[in-house]
Order: sequence, then structure tokens, then C-alpha cells
Amino acid sequence: MGFFSRLFKFREQDPASPETTWAVEENGSELVLDPEDAALLMTELDIDAAIASHERWNLRLQDMVSGRSQEVMRPERVCLDDRCDLGRWLYGTGRARLGSYPAFGMLVARHRYFHQQAAEVVAAYRAGDGRKAEVLLMGSCRHASNQVVLLLKELKRGLGR
Repeated sequence: MGFFSRLFKFREQDPASPETTWAVEENGSELVLDPEDAALLMTELDIDAAIASHERWNLRLQDMVSGRSQEVMRPERVCLDDRCDLGRWLYGTGRARLGSYPAFGMLVARHRYFHQQAAEVVAAYRAGDGRKAEVLLMGSCRHASNQVVLLLKELKRGLGR
């Protein structure tokens, strides 16, 4: 079992059980969901759309760095991690439902870091340093985006069983 798959686990639960619906098992970083709560979360966040959005961000940044785009991005806006659909969910409903779990905190932190790195790419490009922008994009920015996507896939896997 990989690192990320240990973070988001799904537990079958007897509906008559007096246990709470959210429970941390042996590993304090695991998010353990019962089927009813998992189904509700699936209606609140389209995980596939969130993943596709991050993949589009990488393409938009790549197009900018390579000169294939006329889109004007501003680092002071790109760095705001609460403006995209995923960010609004993370700071709203997601936080209300899952905010006490370390695995959720990791997703929030990785998402915030992605936006910071994307803003650094934009800032370097706008400052005329295309080489630095490309290095940042292919390094820390892509790595941060990949981590967000991996965490979202693990969350989806846990919710979708």
C-alpha cells in the first residue's frame, strides 16, 4: 500500500453502529469515511473536474512560457488558492466536513503550494526571465500539481468504493 493510499481510507460501517461517522483509526493521518458521508462528499466536489482543472493550469502556464498564449496572468491573482473551484471547496464545505483530518490539511497545503509556485512562474515570465519560468514550471510547479492530483485521486478512490 502506497503513502497516499494510507491517507484516505474508506470503512464499511454498520448503519446501526453507535460510532461516529468520521473516525480516525490506527494512523492519525487517515481519513476514514462511511458510505453515506462519502456519497454526500461526491455530490459536493467533482474530483475529476478538479483534477482536469489542475492539468489545464499546467497547460496554460506552459503555453505562456513557450509564447503560445496571449493570456495575461498576474502573479498576485494566481497565488490565491481560494479562488478556483477546488480552493472554494477546500476552504468551505471541504474544511467544514474534513478539516480536522491531517490528510485534508495536506491536500490544502499542497494546493496552496501549487498556487504559490504557479505565481512564481508567472512572475518570472513577466519579469522577462523565461528560462527561470520554465525551470520553475517543470520543477516545483509541476511537482506541486502532481501531488494535488495524487491526493485528489486517493480521495476519489476512498469515496468511490
